[in-house]
Amino acid sequence: MSKTIHVHYYAILREQRGLKEEDVETSANTAIQFYSELQKKYTLRLPTSIIKVAINEEFCGWNTEIKSGDTVVFIPPVAGG
Repeated sequence: MSKTIHVHYYAILREQRGLKEEDVETSANTAIQFYSELQKKYTLRLPTSIIKVAINEEFCGWNTEIKSGDTVVFIPPVAGG
């Protein structure tokens, strides 16, 4: 079943995707399935082991279910200076 997810990209992921945010149609059921789908579709290169995921403004695990209308944010590591 297809659902629409609003995605925010930050830092290197925004550079790789070329967008800050977008709505994406997906059949993925979990955050990790969704990210894997985006990796293949847009050639995102960061592994999930170094990215945090938040759904509807709450940090969660990669196996958390996503639903139509959710906002998903992928947060890569941040370098300071």
